[in-house]
Amino acid sequence: MFGPDETYRIDERLRRLNGLGFDVEEVQLVGDAGGQTLRLNPQVVESGHHRRRLHTLTGLDVQENQARRLLNDLATFRATGGRSAAPESVVAYRWLTECFEPSIASVPADLRGKREAAELFHEILEHRWFLSEAAQRDVGMPAAVDSYINEVLRHRPDEKALLTPEEDG
Repeated sequence: MFGPDETYRIDERLRRLNGLGFDVEEVQLVGDAGGQTLRLNPQVVESGHHRRRLHTLTGLDVQENQARRLLNDLATFRATGGRSAAPESVVAYRWLTECFEPSIASVPADLRGKREAAELFHEILEHRWFLSEAAQRDVGMPAAVDSYINEVLRHRPDEKALLTPEEDG
């Protein structure tokens, strides 16, 4: 059972299943008087599944772990926003334009070189989860993005600065 401000707990369940080697094909929140009940349809998937699926849905070309995390966020977006009946491609487009792109656009231009867009969003999601766990409520993306920028990203080195001259070419 989840309260309306406990959507961060969905991510906790998805992470646990992913850690056991399962993907979650379908996420449903069913509301009743006591809150919302989470229904999951776990499946075992082959290597590279998440990367291919995210690319098909959004056009994003990312690493497997990033894709798994982004797909989990997309599934939560679909389940929590009353979008369960909408076609998956429509929900993916809305997630891209309402969640992913605005979060990346919120990062000041001088800090964007520190991480590739998909890694940046992946780290923002991770930061949001930690903030929500600490607060015992969903803190939301705008607060998570601001906190991540000011508390984490500003103190990180640029990705390119980590390469040796041989790697840089």
